[in-house]
Amino acid sequence: MFDLDGLKAAARLVHAVFPPTPQYAWPLLAARTGAEVWVKHENHTPTGAFKVRGGLTYFDRLKRERPQVCGIVSATRGNHGQSLAYAGARAGVPVTIVVPRGNSVEKNAAMRAFGARLVEHGEDFDAARVEAMRLAEAEGLEFAPSFAPDLVRGVATYALELFRHVESLGPPLDALYVPIGLGSGICGCIMARDLLGLPTEIIGVQSTEADAYARSVAAGRVVTVPSANTRADGMATRIPDPAAFEMIRRGASRIVTVTDAEVAVAIRAYWEDTHNLAEGAGAAPLAALLQERDRMAGQRVAVILCGGNIDLALFRSWVLGA
Repeated sequence: MFDLDGLKAAARLVHAVFPPTPQYAWPLLAARTGAEVWVKHENHTPTGAFKVRGGLTYFDRLKRERPQVCGIVSATRGNHGQSLAYAGARAGVPVTIVVPRGNSVEKNAAMRAFGARLVEHGEDFDAARVEAMRLAEAEGLEFAPSFAPDLVRGVATYALELFRHVESLGPPLDALYVPIGLGSGICGCIMARDLLGLPTEIIGVQSTEADAYARSVAAGRVVTVPSANTRADGMATRIPDPAAFEMIRRGASRIVTVTDAEVAVAIRAYWEDTHNLAEGAGAAPLAALLQERDRMAGQRVAVILCGGNIDLALFRSWVLGA
């Protein structure tokens, strides 16, 4: 998909727009889990989530190879759409984003604020994706997928930052927990780990209510699920991407599934122990580590806080029970 030089080039492109995000070993999380816990703070990007890295690499290639493009269209639950809207505005390319009905009010507002035209369609991400592909054909737009080599290369830059920093202070990580939506984040981590020749175990995390990749790995083939009814909307995917599935099947040690209740506990833990607000998918890796605390005790572990874009109303009802 790309080599180490390509990954380093992507890092230079990203860092020309914003600096590397921090990674901290939080002592209260260590006390809570029994492991040395490094948090990669992708909630500190300009869009509040990791996806913006892929948006920048995607538009860089688009402008170089197809400068005549009149606009792009894509589907999202929020962070991918914010990424494309942010990067598209920088590149001067109009962006249309299709979201399912009932999508996050605050993520919708953020996409509009970054300049996107927002279309609401369907009951879930996969229905929105079908509509986005129809709009591409009907309006002569370029369809921007949620999983593609440029996106993986862009988001892999956070793994490069994390691995290099932790190694500069001691031995490499024993394990890294990564949430899975459509798969760009975990595939980027697998690629970065392999290109750097590290022994780190990569562990995927899915919702028990949207576990298509976990079922697919167990079955040895792509398996779709009938619904993705989780409040952790960044993981609400029913249909795996075949290329992502192959990378995950070969490169991940296992996939842990977590309940919405476990994710809510992890969101509260982040707030109490680090004073960082995590969205559902952002807290899922910590939820998985808490579930596996006995297995991971004493190890050097990282979790990806992939985003902090949670609606206030959802935070109150789900996490605080208010």
